[in-house]
Amino acid sequence: MTAKNTAQKKESPFQVYYKQIKTFPLLNREEELSIARRIQNGDKEFRQKLVESNLRLVVKIARPYISRDINFLDLIQEGNIGLINAAERFNPEKNVRFSTYASWWIRQSIFLFLANKRRIIRLPQKKEDILRKIQKSYHPLSQKYNRMPNASEIADEIGESKNDVETVMAVTSNMVSTDPSDSESASVLEYHEDYTYNPERIILKEDSKSSTIQILNSLKEHEKKILMYRYQFIGSGKETLKKISSQMGISPETVRQIQLKALRKIRVNPELQKYFG
Repeated sequence: MTAKNTAQKKESPFQVYYKQIKTFPLLNREEELSIARRIQNGDKEFRQKLVESNLRLVVKIARPYISRDINFLDLIQEGNIGLINAAERFNPEKNVRFSTYASWWIRQSIFLFLANKRRIIRLPQKKEDILRKIQKSYHPLSQKYNRMPNASEIADEIGESKNDVETVMAVTSNMVSTDPSDSESASVLEYHEDYTYNPERIILKEDSKSSTIQILNSLKEHEKKILMYRYQFIGSGKETLKKISSQMGISPETVRQIQLKALRKIRVNPELQKYFG
């Protein structure tokens, strides 16, 4: 047997897989946009091309979640499902690279896989449904209370009994950490799907803000400046009439009158009411 054949025989399944995906060329921004537009027109062949060019991204994201009881290729397979979902949903007209957009979908697919894989006890369908509701509400409630929500708060949020919520949380708390060096157990809630960040929602918000600023540019300079100060387009907070008057060298009443005049000009556009209502 030659040295070359010996080396090939020692290759792991992952090494073989990675060698294959390295043959797919990476896409630059222009190629990515062109392909994404073709996908929107229903061309499935180009969806495959977008997916293939980002398979190495899945490997990179999945690597930190390797553990003794989770096969790396299984993690990659789940991440690839998220990548495919991202390729189907990606809007090329938004100002974001596909890799940035796809990373969220890849991670969520991996998290969901880990949550189901590491759960020792399988639940009846009704309790599975309750678990999904708990997972969906957990992060928003954590942000609302600035701490881990208790069973009563979760039960009120999802419309289930406190007893059912406590039962599901007790059963699913018997988990093994994804970190082999971590000897403490981890709850299934630590691996749930994160609904607090949605790339589509954030892109839409940024796009709406950009459109609003374009309309503000049609106003007189002092009208535009006052509205941008008053409605948090400049700085981190909403400025007071007194502070704006000091900055612009005019009275607070004059600032108020200019603001009202500018609002009357732009409120004919219903898209702006969300900002200037």
